[in-house]
Amino acid sequence: MRFEDNKHNKLKSMNLNFGPQHPAAHGVLRLILQLDGEVITKADTHVGLLHRGSEKLMEDRYYLKSLPYFDRFDYVSMMSQEHAYCLAIETTMGTINTNSSVTHVRTIFDELTRVLNHMLAVSCHALDVGSMSVLFWAFEERERLLEFYERVSGARMHAAFYRPNEVNYTALNRTLLEDILKFSKDCKITLNEIYNVLTYNKIWKQRLVGIGSYSYKVCLESGLTGVMARCVGIKRDLRLSKLESYATYPDINFRGYIGNHGDSYDRYLIRMYEMAESLYIVSQVIDRVNISTLPSAKSNLYDVMDYVNGSSNERDAFSGNNLMEKTIKDFKYWSENIFIEPNIVTKTIEAPKGEFGVTLISDGSNYPHRVKVRSPAYHHLQLCPRIIKGHFLADLVALIGTIDIVFGEIDR
Repeated sequence: MRFEDNKHNKLKSMNLNFGPQHPAAHGVLRLILQLDGEVITKADTHVGLLHRGSEKLMEDRYYLKSLPYFDRFDYVSMMSQEHAYCLAIETTMGTINTNSSVTHVRTIFDELTRVLNHMLAVSCHALDVGSMSVLFWAFEERERLLEFYERVSGARMHAAFYRPNEVNYTALNRTLLEDILKFSKDCKITLNEIYNVLTYNKIWKQRLVGIGSYSYKVCLESGLTGVMARCVGIKRDLRLSKLESYATYPDINFRGYIGNHGDSYDRYLIRMYEMAESLYIVSQVIDRVNISTLPSAKSNLYDVMDYVNGSSNERDAFSGNNLMEKTIKDFKYWSENIFIEPNIVTKTIEAPKGEFGVTLISDGSNYPHRVKVRSPAYHHLQLCPRIIKGHFLADLVALIGTIDIVFGEIDR
């Protein structure tokens, strides 16, 4: 990897382009590496091949029309990001409700999204290192999760399911929650299989233990959150915070996990434990929901409306003039949208990759004056050059996998 300059009789290091064509580079990451033999001495990250400009596009649209953009930032953690945007709008309007059925539904799908994200992160990381079986096991469970997405929204990935102060109730029924509860029990078997295959595997431990470690100080300097922060022992999880918690998390019994070494192996273990904890949260929330009050899977529109309005028999309320008035109200709501008084609000949630925040500046119109998104992967990517330095070229793919980066939320 080094060559000799005959004129000056010096050894020169080699510069190597990694990505964007490499499968582990996601098509948009470019790393310029400086190598001394097989050891990486310097890494320069180049980000910006997407050029989305989503934040500026959202400032030119109604509040609700901007919601689908959040499915496309981190396209592995779709509904979690919708949640942050809806919380920001609700806080700006002063209409946030922590005890309604909406928060139960959001908590369920937030945790299902966490499992969806970590399944992909762990399985693709294992594939990059050399284990293929884990990929098939994890993607089988992901298909079941994407089926739940499709059943409530009609889309496998870009759901646009959450709405400010509500969710799309028309797809909620007893059968859906019963299937989700069954999934939360069955998925534990797959998690145990993945855990047993990887955790004690000698090759897996040789490739991860002590690789990509960093200190508590580096974590604070780089603005790391989520698993990337907890792996060095920082006890920070917004779901467990008394001041920053949201949805129904303050009323649920669950625990957080931290690491001690800050290496790739700790990050893998935390993601595995968090998936098991998410399934436990889902089962708790469903137990609190009175499934018997939900409409059946074969219910008609009136049964769904009865559940939404909390009434046992309001079929007459949706006939004649009342139905026309509701239609006009809905038309005005979806065409003119909501008008929000001038305000500045920042809301942050514990997304699967870390803390995902949305800052809204409203000016009294039905358009946001400014929108700023705080994505965790943007901060995590700047850690790459620091943890890559001194490792072998073969460790690079494993390091990118353990950071769990999606570039949709980096180049916004």
